[in-house]
Amino acid sequence: MKLAVVGGGSTYTPELIDGFARLRDTLPITELVLVDPAAERLELVGGLARRIFAKQGHPGRIVTTSDLDAGVEGADAVLLQLRVGGQAARNQDETWPLECGCVGQETTGAGGLAKALRTVPVVLDIAERVRRANPDAWIIDFTNPVGIVTRALLQAGHKAVGLCNVAIGFQRKFAKLLDVAPSEVHLDHVGLNHLTWETGVRIGGPDGENALPRLLAEHGDAIADDLHLPRPVLDRLGVVPSYYLRYFYAHDEVVRELGTKPSRAAEVAAMEKELLEMYGDPALDEKPALLGKRGGAFYSEAAVDLAASLLGGGGSPYQVVNTYNNGTLPFLPDDAVIETQAAVGKDGAVPLPVAPVDPLYAGLIANVTAYEDLALEAALRGGRDRVFKALLAHPLVGQYAYAEGLTDRLIAHNREHLAWA
Repeated sequence: MKLAVVGGGSTYTPELIDGFARLRDTLPITELVLVDPAAERLELVGGLARRIFAKQGHPGRIVTTSDLDAGVEGADAVLLQLRVGGQAARNQDETWPLECGCVGQETTGAGGLAKALRTVPVVLDIAERVRRANPDAWIIDFTNPVGIVTRALLQAGHKAVGLCNVAIGFQRKFAKLLDVAPSEVHLDHVGLNHLTWETGVRIGGPDGENALPRLLAEHGDAIADDLHLPRPVLDRLGVVPSYYLRYFYAHDEVVRELGTKPSRAAEVAAMEKELLEMYGDPALDEKPALLGKRGGAFYSEAAVDLAASLLGGGGSPYQVVNTYNNGTLPFLPDDAVIETQAAVGKDGAVPLPVAPVDPLYAGLIANVTAYEDLALEAALRGGRDRVFKALLAHPLVGQYAYAEGLTDRLIAHNREHLAWA
């Protein structure tokens, strides 16, 4: 079995390698190719990856290359984890929206749109080259904004499934609080990528006992603290929102906070520099503890589980993924991409039935889906008017004066990545 990781020079990659090594019975990789144009980073990450495999006794071969076409040739699955423009572009995404009084974040709001505009054309080019090399290969997208990128891939006819680590993070957290194995926790996970709610936490499977009321009653303070939301908000909602919902539920508070501290991108850039220095140490043969602060917790387990199921192996029967709606949420078009529990196998992901969604959540889901429609149109066709319309449609913007100012800033800061600008 051959897997390729595009963006293999990322500091995230040792987390992925550790999962591949530990879970080799679930996903028996014989060859793993790390593809990245940044040769120096790739050499450091690739060296550590080989040492991790060797220490854990994994027999697979790890290859590094800057040649995308050679790297994906013959791959059974290709995992995308790239960041167009690097941390420098992310830093801009997180700062210039604040000049207009709007949240600065790399996956939602104006910053998220900028990332989508930079990313979609690059990902589609990569996917076409994967299809030419091996039309049967699965594409697993971990590249943000996952919902928009996955929709672009599916709309272009690629065999693609989107993946995010938010759901598996909640699964592991809830399992620990309930003192059960993670495999026993099934989430009623509803919404879009980075716009989701856990409306049920079931023990044993989709039809199991709903432990969510007990979780909120016994551990509501801890859950609220993790989400940086007041406990009474969770009690009134009766669900657990993703931490990205704080950008919507406490927008002005978040904007004030972001204006008083360095951007997350600046923190991550400093962390990445330290990590790369560690990766260059020939004595290091395991992922360092610092990587846990980089983000992406449990990403490797989710990726292994999904790849194993898509390639006909021993993955979990149900997994939270990003895929076409296809009637699952009746208030959305069939070709909207939702994040939901799905039955996953070699033919792809089929969403499980979802209980009727409360209008409180359905309204926001529909609003952001409309924005994603416009964002994808702007990413595919370009043009200032399309960017403006997408921003005006986003509930974190929504005023024409904000949309005008943000459009000007977005284009100014991203001109080198926008062919039409």
